[in-house]
This record gives sequence, C-alpha cells and structure tokens, in this order.
Amino acid sequence: MAIRVMNIGIISKENYIKRTLAIAKGAYKPRKDEPKVWFESTKSMSQVLSAENQELLRVIIANKPRSITELEGITSRKKSNLSRTLKTLEKYGIVELKKIKGKIIPQVKATDFRVEFGLNYSFPSP
Repeated sequence: MAIRVMNIGIISKENYIKRTLAIAKGAYKPRKDEPKVWFESTKSMSQVLSAENQELLRVIIANKPRSITELEGITSRKKSNLSRTLKTLEKYGIVELKKIKGKIIPQVKATDFRVEFGLNYSFPSP
C-alpha cells in the first residue's frame, strides 16, 4: 500500500472559528500544505489516533475486509464498537466506508500523519 500522509492541525475552537471566518471573508488564504483536518486538543487527537485505532487501520490494510462483519471476525471487536470507531475515523477522513451491495467496506485513506500545533499557532496572519 502506498503511504498517504494526512496533515492534521490542533487549534482551539475559538481560533478555528476565527480562521474559518477569515477564509470566508477572503482575508486569509490557507497554504496548500496546511492541515485540512483539525482537532481541538492533543487529547482529542490522541483519542482518535489511539494505539488501538492505529492497529485497526493496520488490520484493515493487511486483511482488506469485505464487510464490517468480516472485520469483526478478524479483530474480535463487537460490530457496534467497530461501527462507532469507523464512523469517527471516517468523519476525520482517515477511512472511507464504501457501501456496496448492502455491505459496508472500510478502506484506509491515510496511513501517516503530520501534526501542526504550537503555543503561537492559531492561524497564520493574513
């Protein structure tokens, strides 16, 4: 599998709103390499990209399950838990859940992550 890097940013909700408004007003133009996915804190990012979820991504890549039921058998995790986790990962663009013939097939979209944050990082000045 090809490595697909996802740029992730960590920014407060307040600064995220300011950034979004500045973009909408044309006062700020994001860099091409700027994160498209944002978390409010390192804690929220670490919950989504936990060791358990990273292992789940590895299992999906290695086994290419044809359904969540098949993934349940491979991982021994309950289908409801898998569905919740996969929907969260999909929300952040890390996986894609393809619906084909009544089955939901998980596919990994990001394999590696580059994180931007800092004490003075809210969004660059326009």
